[in-house]
Amino acid sequence: MNIRHFLRMARWGRNPPSEKRVALVFAVILICLGIFAVERFLGWPEALTPHGSPKGRIDR
Repeated sequence: MNIRHFLRMARWGRNPPSEKRVALVFAVILICLGIFAVERFLGWPEALTPHGSPKGRIDR
């Protein structure tokens, strides 16, 4: 591990993040897991699937 990691861990040990920040991080993680679960079990809507042209050409 790099010395920066140890310095950051020491700083977090002395000044831990607030409860609001921890709650925010967990909320974001839960939202991401929820979106992943919906996409995984219900599938991706066909209307939102991009239909690209061959070799990246732009259709006009």
